[in-house]
Amino acid sequence: MNPRILGLGTANPAERFTQEEVYALCGYSSKEIKRIFLRSDIDYRHLFIARNQDRHESPDQLHARFRQGALEIASQAIEKCLESAGRKPEDVDFVAAVTCTGYLCPGLASRLVRDLRMKRDVQRADIVGMGCAGALPGLQRAFDHVKAHSSHTALLVAVEICSAAYTIDDSNLETVVGNAICADGAAAVLLGPHGDGPEVLGFHSLLEPAFLEKVGFDFVEGKLRIVLGKEIPEVAGPMVQQALGELFGRFQVRKEDIRYWILHPGGRRVLDRIKEFLHLPEPALRHSRTVLRNYGNMSSPTVLFVLGETLRHERPQPGNLGLLMALGPGMAAESALLRF
Repeated sequence: MNPRILGLGTANPAERFTQEEVYALCGYSSKEIKRIFLRSDIDYRHLFIARNQDRHESPDQLHARFRQGALEIASQAIEKCLESAGRKPEDVDFVAAVTCTGYLCPGLASRLVRDLRMKRDVQRADIVGMGCAGALPGLQRAFDHVKAHSSHTALLVAVEICSAAYTIDDSNLETVVGNAICADGAAAVLLGPHGDGPEVLGFHSLLEPAFLEKVGFDFVEGKLRIVLGKEIPEVAGPMVQQALGELFGRFQVRKEDIRYWILHPGGRRVLDRIKEFLHLPEPALRHSRTVLRNYGNMSSPTVLFVLGETLRHERPQPGNLGLLMALGPGMAAESALLRF
């Protein structure tokens, strides 16, 4: 018996900014950069910063903001997830915490166990550095735990404070694009052996090491600096096409069998290229585009926001299939197949 999704919750910082406001907050003055912000298909982003935030933060200040923000919104997402599943923190047997925008030791998982008063023998794993695709390997760890322990529940939480991983550099297009699209958010999913939610059938990963250095973070003077190679939109389509061909072959399904396309909105151009390569109708991307427009790219939790939109607004019939897909550093295409 495959694990099922028992509950899902999302959370964001309280402060919500328009693109115009973020552009001003960054201190840019270039009309060309402003066009990048305003042509991103993003209207709003949530950031764990004050509206009068000093943008010249030290690495220590950025780290402190990551720690405070990540714990705050991850806890909120978990509480919403457990409430939706009718469970309590002490019912959780395994926790996987995913992030790429900060580092803590002890990790996020242990701190969340403490803050939410989970049981002391809960198993946990911290998954760091997998970028926008991180939620799916995290979900697979939770899936594996439930498969190995058939009476257990397993919790995944993906949380990013992208606003604590930025530099201001108007001469580098990568940092400009990162500042124009990245945002803060958290999402949690609870898996268990019984329930009415979607059944998780399995996963597939595809790596393209030739692009290993084209997506991720560098360190510049102790601060994280985003790396977004210009090749990424062009690589996205072929990688997704190949990954899905392998996934569909393993589970003996066809592209036409997929009712719900739950795609990580890494950016407008990435979504457009995936749509083109897979020959998808525009309505298949409506939930991805909604999340991009209202939240921006929150890195790892974003695909789970799209899943949440799908569960809220669709009425799946028994047996309908859904496909989760996200691209991340590695370069990796991560996917999971769901059956409603």
